Amino acid sequence: MKKTFLFLGLIAVSAITSGVTVWALNGTRTDSKIEYIEHEVERTPALGSHFTTYEADKYPDLTYAAENAVKAVVNIEAIQQVEVGGGFGGAYDPFFEFFGLPQGYGRRGNGEPRTQERRAGGSGVIISEDGYIVTNNHVVEDADKLRVKLNDGRTFDAKIIGTDPTTDVALIKVEGKDLPTIPFGNSDALRLGEWVLAIGSPFDLQSTITAGIVSAKARQLDVIPDQFRIESFIQTDAAVNPGNSGGALVNTRGELVGINTLIKSQTGSFIGYSFAIPESIVKKVVVDLKEYGVVQRALLGISYRYIDQDFIDQMGKDTGIKELGGVYVASVAEDGAASAAGIRKGDVIIAIDGLKITNSSAVQEQIAKHRPNDKVKITVKRDGEVKHFDVTLRNKAGKTELLTRESVDVTAALGGKFRDAGTKTCQELEIKGGVQVVSIKQGGILARARVKEGFIITHINDRPVYKLSDMQRMDEKVTTIDGIYPNGRAASYTLVE
Repeated sequence: MKKTFLFLGLIAVSAITSGVTVWALNGTRTDSKIEYIEHEVERTPALGSHFTTYEADKYPDLTYAAENAVKAVVNIEAIQQVEVGGGFGGAYDPFFEFFGLPQGYGRRGNGEPRTQERRAGGSGVIISEDGYIVTNNHVVEDADKLRVKLNDGRTFDAKIIGTDPTTDVALIKVEGKDLPTIPFGNSDALRLGEWVLAIGSPFDLQSTITAGIVSAKARQLDVIPDQFRIESFIQTDAAVNPGNSGGALVNTRGELVGINTLIKSQTGSFIGYSFAIPESIVKKVVVDLKEYGVVQRALLGISYRYIDQDFIDQMGKDTGIKELGGVYVASVAEDGAASAAGIRKGDVIIAIDGLKITNSSAVQEQIAKHRPNDKVKITVKRDGEVKHFDVTLRNKAGKTELLTRESVDVTAALGGKFRDAGTKTCQELEIKGGVQVVSIKQGGILARARVKEGFIITHINDRPVYKLSDMQRMDEKVTTIDGIYPNGRAASYTLVE
């Protein structure tokens, strides 16, 4: 097949109104003086033979949103110091022998590993004139230094105010005044098919703007790498690529309706789908981080399953449920908010604060907007009747009080992934219950204490841990961890500051 190449070059233009010809088509210059004349450009398009009349007020104009919102979207460079190499005891390298150099040449004489900078890029959105910036947790996680570059070219060093791995939201700050900002919009008001813009720095191309429509709402993908993740993504077809993370998703009014977070791709680059954290979650998280230093997570205190066709096929006969929609309450925590309000196992939640529940992630999104002690109205179906409950939400410890900066997220502090030990394991080890360590994250308490994977935690600070929810409710500083390994060896770890 013959290849066609299109060259985008300079085309000669004859300015009739000025009487000055700038360049001739053959490249011959006809006048040594070049004049530039500013004039109003007529933007009414030429019409094809089957086109309707162009009416500007009937079609979306994205220029207002683009030209204003782009000013407040920044590029974030995350710099991390990582260890490379090691002492002279490293693996044999024939490279050094070939050049007659000793093994380990170039390493420090004392055998200590060297460090080098690892740099990664992302985006962020300025939300206050004094320099608060919202971005993704995965953009700033593990960074030793953050450098922020504004749309106008100014650069600042930034500090982390707080992070929330469960929603992948982070709040950072630069020292500045009168900075451009993007106002918060309303992600709940987004409609399918509505035009949106994605603004960020894909592949380090700062201030890149792409457009698309809202393809879906409340997507749950189970991709945030946190055991207690909260996901209710806005799906769009606006092109997003590596480097867009933390950037703005704005509506046609230039309002922030989401934070671009990830793409769904088999190649690692955009192939048609991108996902953003909705403003309803982002706004609440950043306010919590700024005001309290910790996210005030409200819990309903239930486990549930969305009622789709699979549910009806599998459990419809046992539960008597034949109608699609809503979530089935599979269990209710004894000290939880739902239990206190009168909701019980077998109820079907069909609405929260009047919003119809059309998927399981809608429950997460609606509750995630609230704090402990907030009241929500839950509408349920029970035995064919519709009932309404006023529910006062509680924190992870089953209380209505707000957490303080001194409160500890024990699961996050331990640093790992966990699961309930299971009945069979507990019987074999003759324990009442426990939480098994599935994996260990570098820098957490487990890693520092040299706990091994597979360890089953039975007590923290001498308090029994029978299941994961017991550990999740704890909020005090961890001082001791007791448990048992699968081979029956008991172990106790004491943390020394």
